[in-house]
Amino acid sequence: MTEFRRFPDGFLWGAATAAHQIEGNNINSDWWLKEHATPPQVQEPSLDAADSYHRFGEDIRLLAESGLNTYRFSLEWARIEPEEGYISRAELDHYRRMVDACVDNGVEPAITMLHFTVPRWFHLSGGWRDARAADRFARFVEASLPLLDRSRYAFTINEPNIASMTAGKEKGDQDLIAGSLPAPDLEVSDALIAAHKRGVELIRSVGVKAGWPVAPQQFYADPGAEEVMRKYAYHRETEFFEAAREDDFVGVQAYTRTRITKDGPVRAPESVERTLTGWEYYPPAIAEAVDLAARLCPGLPIMITENGIATADDSRRIDYTRDALREVHKRIEAGAPVIGYLHWSLLDNYEWGTYRPTFGLVGWDRETFERQPKPSLAWLGGVARANGL
Repeated sequence: MTEFRRFPDGFLWGAATAAHQIEGNNINSDWWLKEHATPPQVQEPSLDAADSYHRFGEDIRLLAESGLNTYRFSLEWARIEPEEGYISRAELDHYRRMVDACVDNGVEPAITMLHFTVPRWFHLSGGWRDARAADRFARFVEASLPLLDRSRYAFTINEPNIASMTAGKEKGDQDLIAGSLPAPDLEVSDALIAAHKRGVELIRSVGVKAGWPVAPQQFYADPGAEEVMRKYAYHRETEFFEAAREDDFVGVQAYTRTRITKDGPVRAPESVERTLTGWEYYPPAIAEAVDLAARLCPGLPIMITENGIATADDSRRIDYTRDALREVHKRIEAGAPVIGYLHWSLLDNYEWGTYRPTFGLVGWDRETFERQPKPSLAWLGGVARANGL
């Protein structure tokens, strides 16, 4: 007899997106600047992306009709504050309509304040290295607080550890891929943590639970390399979990794992199955991230804020997600306080320089933007309706 794995009552089942990756024409952001530099700093620009800025209603409706109950989406700071000190009422109203669309469709909005991109004015005046960075972020969060009135959970800054390593990459460090993670910029790390704490205080002031999603790379050590791993991991993920200990919950996002030898990290062997991002196919990664969060943030509720796979084979997406959820369920049975699972991502999207890696439960036509729901959307929606596997 097949075992039915039931998840806790009230478990959040949903999908996640990020504004710049799906909205299109985010012309005031630092990434648009990078995409249109001479020469370009990326493989291809985002341009119209999935045009979700105009088609969000259809996207939310697809999510709801599948059976999912939560949509994690981000605000675009570069739209809301296109010039320093100027807050666009029209753009706040746009995101208000997104919140309303969620509620009208029976979907809980879970809002991320910042998902990597910042206004170009912020970037050009020093970004996270400027002494005013935390104050500037706090001003943006405060302006956006009215949008949280129908949410229970909100996120300050997405993957701060990756943001810090991206800043390290800007200094000419290694490539930002699993097995070769850049050294983080510790000045940027400090600024992100300071901004996060300001954001948590503001979000709590309107009665909403606040936290941030950390993206561990699931480091695992060869025998005798444990201390090497501990030192390597500390500034790349551990300190960001430590900064979350006083929050209302912590998010985890994981996709693969990274082996650490006595000489440091190594890439996965060529013999293993790889995804379209070049990462090792490793479904237990997210459950191991839950273990890490439970150890570093004891007693804190844990939300899986991203997990998924870049693949053109949607049946493999279902396989990966099913096996990941089985491992997560084992952790829940063992007492881990996991409160939700949000798949990455709802739509195929702009993966920071290219459209080639497809993570979405929904595809779309690059010419017409027609949405193309994949079998994985119906499958995950079915899991959500049953609240179990």
